[in-house]
Amino acid sequence: MTDPVTVPTYDDVAEAALRIEGHAHRTPVMRSRQVNEQLGLDVLFKCESFQRMGAFKFRGAFNALSRFTPAQRAAGVVAYSSGNHAQAVALAARLLGIPATIVMPLDAPAAKVAATKGYGGQVVTYDRYSEDREEIGRTLAEERGLTLIPPYDHPHIIAGQGTAAKELFEEAGELDALFVPLGGGGLLSGSTLSARALAPRCRLVGVEPEAGDDGLRSLAEGRIVHIDTPQTIADGAQTQHIGELPFEILSREKVEVTTAADDELVASMRLFATYLKLVVEPTGCLGLAALRNMAHELPGARVGVIVSGGNIDLARFAQLLLGGRA
Repeated sequence: MTDPVTVPTYDDVAEAALRIEGHAHRTPVMRSRQVNEQLGLDVLFKCESFQRMGAFKFRGAFNALSRFTPAQRAAGVVAYSSGNHAQAVALAARLLGIPATIVMPLDAPAAKVAATKGYGGQVVTYDRYSEDREEIGRTLAEERGLTLIPPYDHPHIIAGQGTAAKELFEEAGELDALFVPLGGGGLLSGSTLSARALAPRCRLVGVEPEAGDDGLRSLAEGRIVHIDTPQTIADGAQTQHIGELPFEILSREKVEVTTAADDELVASMRLFATYLKLVVEPTGCLGLAALRNMAHELPGARVGVIVSGGNIDLARFAQLLLGGRA
């Protein structure tokens, strides 16, 4: 079972903000004097690591599931995810009384699997390097009569994710640039809808892992480029391609995309921990990592950075900060 596919607009983001109000947290916007001095910028961090289940994904999941018909709610939802969308759908489903089946990779972070199960999700595992999670999700939906809610290529997901940037602009006002992590494109495309409506002069920069530059290549080539699952510590951005709806929005709005290497993500994790006292997962560091490389292009600018999530095993967090990669 699927919903009709339409390209969302800012009106959909505004409607999503009303739907999630009182359910999703309005996350804090933080600054660091030390970071500002190092970069020569005024940086505003939208801390989605403080969102329910620890990441921005709850916004889109709750927005999508809250729109289910009574029949859809009774039958249940199925989603596929490396972790944060899994947790988000499981939690939203629990709050709304909807059975949830979640397809997760065998090597998903243990904390994310445990949290997904803790929220009541039934986890079905697969090998991300040899099996197709999208096909598994479609098969389960067809066999069990479930509604499939993908992690990024869905209008209600995109609209919900766009509420994070909406809140940032409402609190911060005009920004010269906004840096946003990019995996499948739900957060970046939703942020783009908000930016174009609320701060049309704002420069938009999507940031991918260096090993997974499919979005950069897709926008450059004018078509969706598929890649092998990238080898990166940014597990939330280990996507093989961006979604069709995000691609349409990002192409239309000519959004800029860059990349960040894994060692730059670790350096940014360390900076967040040292100066802002934040535990941020590698994917959540993509925006800051790219901004550190590009600060010379934006002297004195007011820059927003969406910190997409903080879900990482503490042992893994410590290992990365101490220089380990395995």
